[in-house]
Amino acid sequence: MQIMRTLISETTNKIGETITLKGWISTKRDHGKLTFIDLRDRTGTIQCVGYQKMGELTTESVIEVTGTLKERNSKSVNPELPLGTIEIDVQEYSVLGKATELPIQVKEVDGNDVSEDVRLRYRYLDLRRENMQKIIRLRSSYSHALRQAFIDRDFVEVETPILSKATMEGARDFLVPSRFQHGKFYALPQSPQQYKQLLMAAGVDRY
Repeated sequence: MQIMRTLISETTNKIGETITLKGWISTKRDHGKLTFIDLRDRTGTIQCVGYQKMGELTTESVIEVTGTLKERNSKSVNPELPLGTIEIDVQEYSVLGKATELPIQVKEVDGNDVSEDVRLRYRYLDLRRENMQKIIRLRSSYSHALRQAFIDRDFVEVETPILSKATMEGARDFLVPSRFQHGKFYALPQSPQQYKQLLMAAGVDRY
């Protein structure tokens, strides 16, 4: 029977239990017969302690680990991590996606800045960075709060068309050629004015 996955943020109340985690390897440290890895998912990071064979794992690989959650001894507590007082004693693991050498480093450290062109080329790695994750979540929270504020005031969210026919307005239209009708074009609306007028006439006065 397959064990249900546990999110890293849900581990705090499972001391002594055997759990399964899935995530990315943020860092790896080899210490003789033991290997320490920091496993990361969307909810947090936790240290996993495994046997020597885990030294073959590479950073940013996606793995599944099963082990016992236990409290760290006082000497190994990491006060810089929210879950720095607990760790996983790995019993077994499997590689779900092995990462090769990375063109850019995901873990942000001083002096590890890369150019914007390189970041955009490897955007899927850049978006894994902690700072980028914070920005995405902050923007999501802001958009949710703004949308909820309008909904609470009885506004209706209406998505007006992006492509429409050209209209007689002051500025020149940005034309998009049709793939299926040769010589025909769509225009990007300069303003949703006509759609606003339709909504007003239909009795939708808050949108």
